[in-house]
Parts: sequence; structure tokens; C-alpha cells
Amino acid sequence: MSKIEIACFNPESALIAFENGADRIELCAGLSEGGTTPDFETTKKLREKINIPMYVMIRPRGGDFTYSETEFEQMKTDLSALKSLNVDGFVFGILDENDKVNVQQNKTLVDLASPLPCTFHRAFDRAGNLEDSLEKVIECGFTTILTSGQKPNVSEGKENLQKLVNLSNGRIEILVGGGLRSSNIEGLRDFTKAGYFHSSAITDGGSFANPDEVVALKNK
Repeated sequence: MSKIEIACFNPESALIAFENGADRIELCAGLSEGGTTPDFETTKKLREKINIPMYVMIRPRGGDFTYSETEFEQMKTDLSALKSLNVDGFVFGILDENDKVNVQQNKTLVDLASPLPCTFHRAFDRAGNLEDSLEKVIECGFTTILTSGQKPNVSEGKENLQKLVNLSNGRIEILVGGGLRSSNIEGLRDFTKAGYFHSSAITDGGSFANPDEVVALKNK
């Protein structure tokens, strides 16, 4: 059975996703920046209301995915604090100055998150070298990669997504996301054979998940 994760950039969206059948929530702030670390108090209050899996973004700012030592320390601090709230996992991704997977820094955060699972987010789509990047993310200990197949969106990246599902061979979950909607999820599921899908379910250019879209994504 395919599952759906909803990226939620505010508490309202998280509750909409929860109430309309999402299997998991990715909680972030910073919609205009593509997702940043959410506020501690916001996360705490949501955790009390939501009993489906909730993964939390660890990203100190928008922009690229190469971080200064100060930013990396902030990521460690944020992860440790949010871990105390009984969240279910974390979402992050660090590249080096050559836009390759930074094995050392990612592994440090994965170890800090343990035993909670971690998703390597769409920094993967900037890393290039599909197979090498996949192996490095697996080496770091991530359980999931969120990706549009290293293309601008999932429709353009469907061949690479299919390739990733095959290459991963069950060693890591390929979470299909980036332009995913109820209108294209069925075709992508059939083509890629992926089992987990990711969408903001925002359909009107606003900032809140659309309840009908969450339901449609889940049903399809």
C-alpha cells in the first residue's frame, strides 16, 4: 500500500494533513525558502495534538546546502532539542563545497538522531552523480531519500526515480516529491514502483494544505 507524507509549513497544515488521512507529516517553517527548522514551541504543541509520525526539518536557512561551522553547530543543537519532544524522525541534507554529499557531517547528525530515522532531503537533487550520491546517503545511515530524480520536478525526473528505486533495492526508501499532486501520483506510482510519496498539498499558491487534495492524494 502506497503512503503519503505531507510537507507542512505551519501548524494549520499539519492539522489538516493529520485530519485528512496523511500517513506522515514533514514539519518545517519557511515556505518561501523551501523549508527550514520549525520553532520548538510550535513543534511541542503539535506533538500533543498529532499521533501520526511527524518528521522535523533541520535546516538553519534557505539557499544552498553547504553550511558554516556555526550553522552546523546550530543544526546539532536544534536536532537535540527537538528530539526531546518525541518526534519520529528528522529531515536534513548537507553538501560539501563541491555539491557532493558531505558524509562526515551528515553521519554526525544521523548518529545524533539515533535511534530515530532520518530523511536526506532534496539537497540530493543538487548533488548530481545519481548512483554515487545514492551510495553515499546510504553510507551515512539515512533511511529515506526525498527526491524528484535530480530534475526540477517528479514528472521530468520519473526515469531517474525509477532507476533510484531499482538501484536502492530495498536498502533505502525513495520518497518521491517535488511537484507531486493528485493529478500525477497514479502515473508516477505505476512507473517508478515507489511506495512513498511527498507533497505539500498546496493547490492555490497559498501557504496551507488543501484538505481535498490530501484526501485525493491518499485515495490515489
